Amino acid sequence: MRTLQEQHQADGFTVLAFPCNQFGAQEPGTSEEILEFALSKFDVNFPMFAKIEVNGDGACELYKMLRAAAPGEDGNEDIPWNFTKFLVGKDGQVIERIGPQTTPEDIAERLPSLL
Repeated sequence: MRTLQEQHQADGFTVLAFPCNQFGAQEPGTSEEILEFALSKFDVNFPMFAKIEVNGDGACELYKMLRAAAPGEDGNEDIPWNFTKFLVGKDGQVIERIGPQTTPEDIAERLPSLL
């Protein structure tokens, strides 16, 4: 995701990261600890927000909106695994939900027609 940010930020593209601990307890720390880890280990160059919930009763409003606007291929709105991504247009409309297995390189191929 770092490379996507570097290559497309001049076009108005921005990666936004929302840590979540609902998937195999992969983000057990505080928001501050997660940010420090991401900066020191991966040198993130995009905004990292506070840890949130993306599924269930405690899901943040943004993810409720994203999930409703772009349900999964099976029609289920829940996020099945960490690193599910959403492409959102400059107008705020959800363009696409992207599965966790999709690589940043695959996303990069789609961006020129969207930016």
